[in-house]
Amino acid sequence: MTPIGPDHPTRDAGFGIYLHWPFCAAKCPYCDFNSHVRHAGVDEPRFLDAFRAEIAHNAARTPGRKVTSIFLGGGTPSLMQPATVAGLLEAVAAHWSVAPDAEITLEANPSSVEAGRFRGYRAAGINRVSLGVQALDDASLRTLGRLHDVAQALAAIEVAQAVFARTSFDLIYARPGQTPAAWRSELGEALARAAEHLSLYQLTIEPGTPFHGLAATGKLVTPDDETGRALYDVTQDLCAKAGLPAYEISNHARPGAESRHNLLYWRYGEYAGIGPGAHGRLVTEHGRIGTVTERSPEAWREKVERDGHGVAETETLSSEDQADEFLVMGLRLAEGIDPARYAALKGRPLNGNRIGMLVGDGLLEWRPGGRIAATARGAPVLNALVAELAT
Repeated sequence: MTPIGPDHPTRDAGFGIYLHWPFCAAKCPYCDFNSHVRHAGVDEPRFLDAFRAEIAHNAARTPGRKVTSIFLGGGTPSLMQPATVAGLLEAVAAHWSVAPDAEITLEANPSSVEAGRFRGYRAAGINRVSLGVQALDDASLRTLGRLHDVAQALAAIEVAQAVFARTSFDLIYARPGQTPAAWRSELGEALARAAEHLSLYQLTIEPGTPFHGLAATGKLVTPDDETGRALYDVTQDLCAKAGLPAYEISNHARPGAESRHNLLYWRYGEYAGIGPGAHGRLVTEHGRIGTVTERSPEAWREKVERDGHGVAETETLSSEDQADEFLVMGLRLAEGIDPARYAALKGRPLNGNRIGMLVGDGLLEWRPGGRIAATARGAPVLNALVAELAT
């Protein structure tokens, strides 16, 4: 197989590092992320040593990269001591070249926000914080299993904005009993407090979660499809009018304030996934590979201590796999995709007749530079668009 060089189309969207800290103070009933509660505490120094080893392992597989973004996700990374965060970032910088303007984001929950700790994170190298607010309504926060109330959420937003130049916070909509009018009022309050970026997710009931069991027995009822679409339309309308248009289906930002790390995912860039249950996409001399690490925090740590890494699965992605992933990720973006890159990945172009049909139906549109993107009508039915284009 011909080695993949730096100009190959799988490498044109940057190189990022995802660090997964899997521990939470409590498990939310809607969450299917790899997160774990450890009431006896977490041995941060020992886990930090394991992260250092896995960082070194990934660096050996990806020589010569320049890191453009780092994202500390979870779990709840804001439960870490600032010294642990500093150790993680120092390990990344010891093994890769980090761009001077790299975006370095830490996820935080309002219940774990302290001004002193946030200043410690900033001193460690964090330059962007994303807060998991999830709702600006106390009853909804209780339903969602959150440990904070609205007052704590608003205080956390103020602290974050005072300490960091770049901030974002998340909200979940389409919650049980939520109406478009109530969401319009809540989102208006959020927009009044948002500095540059909001992530607004429609609640989904994931298999294996407590919410899934409640929904199956009728004890949890979420808005129907018609109401869900109305809530989505309110989201797009208010955010656009407030100057934070959608740049991705669930993410809104002032121009220039988009999350660069998340753009790297959606533009199908390359990233190392480090920590328990982390996923990665790396470009090697044998092609693009997908990696998945051991999910259990303790099993991951023991595997790293034994083998030097926690990778449980490695898959070499076929040309078709890569093209399909590129399509699924890229069409989430308002900027859409470059069909030429799809053709380079797949080995053949998209079907022009299907594109023409979807454009004619008002679901796709051509953008400057020959890009194609979902329209406002097409975005809510994105899965169907992808299925149509991929065949």
